[in-house]
Amino acid sequence: MNLNIKAATLSALVLPGLGQIVNGKKLKGFLLITLVNIFILVALAFVLKGMGPLLATMKSEGSHDAMTLLGQLRQAGGGGPRWLLACFLGIWLYGVVDALVDRPRREDDVGE
Repeated sequence: MNLNIKAATLSALVLPGLGQIVNGKKLKGFLLITLVNIFILVALAFVLKGMGPLLATMKSEGSHDAMTLLGQLRQAGGGGPRWLLACFLGIWLYGVVDALVDRPRREDDVGE
């Protein structure tokens, strides 16, 4: 299997940035992995922030039907998750395309 295809597959299916590490671009790979982890942590913070009041309401008022819960989740979400998802997808797409297109680094390459 071509190294670029293997790297792109790793970036697409396992973790964005892993393909860059396989291609020998370690700094770029670690930077992408760090960015992905930051976006995952921020997304988790948004989820927990939105779920806190919802869980408190459910505990005090009893259970609700699914449509009421969905409406409350949409109100709690705001616009944050959309830009967060767009940034994450952008990083993921960049990692896949870069791993596929970028030439792997070899030991005999001089000057890179």
